[in-house]
Amino acid sequence: MSLPKPGKETTVVITGASSGIGVELARGLAGRGFPLMLVARRRERLDELADQVREEHNVEVEVLPLDLADTQSRAQLADRLRSDPIGGLCNSAGFGTSGRFYELAPERESEQVTLNALALMELTRAALPGMVERGAGAVLNIASIAGFQPIPYMAVYSASKAFVLTFSEAVHEELHGTGVSVTALCPGPVPTEWAEIASAERFSIPIAQVSPHDVAEAAIAGMLAGKRSVVPGVVPKFVSTSGRYIPRSLLLPGIRIGNKLRGGPGR
Repeated sequence: MSLPKPGKETTVVITGASSGIGVELARGLAGRGFPLMLVARRRERLDELADQVREEHNVEVEVLPLDLADTQSRAQLADRLRSDPIGGLCNSAGFGTSGRFYELAPERESEQVTLNALALMELTRAALPGMVERGAGAVLNIASIAGFQPIPYMAVYSASKAFVLTFSEAVHEELHGTGVSVTALCPGPVPTEWAEIASAERFSIPIAQVSPHDVAEAAIAGMLAGKRSVVPGVVPKFVSTSGRYIPRSLLLPGIRIGNKLRGGPGR
């Protein structure tokens, strides 16, 4: 067992629920009957999404507007994860940056590590003891195919996603036999506002794109099945395999040169 059957005591908590994959996870899980707790900074977007899924799927939805880059906000959510009967946790909050690392704003890079890695780790830690005690539960951590190899000009982003991937796979194995799973979702380019925020449109290869809906459906299937990792899409699967096995002496110069050809920095 991993993600338990939907019921009053199987709420799924979704961070980053105001946009992109987080929105589609909310819709997909509500469509399967799961009550939801939606977490993000933007209250207006959360309220709009909550109204939609309540009307369409007749499920209970709680809205919790929090900035998970803030220590006190993370502690508030962690308290809820420890005290409430949570069936699932989707750690979807995160963002990326692009450019030469030494030219990027250090405060923004630190915030990226906090949100992409530290917050995810803390919330996973808060949710797991209760799930293990109940003998069922699923955590979904949003990694990326960027986590399979270093990405020049997205150094901190790819490093943070490598943490998410290896952390999730390790904890998943530790949970063997408990009825609880941790799944690393590793999407490729997804047409959301993420690329605009990261100024990383040049990294979005159209042939590799998978829609947010399809990514979310693959993720939910992975949670239900208790999978260790999920890579949606044929091209992203190929890229993730290449990132593991192509020698870095070839891979990294290739990424650098490709970035320059698409109008980015590089020599």
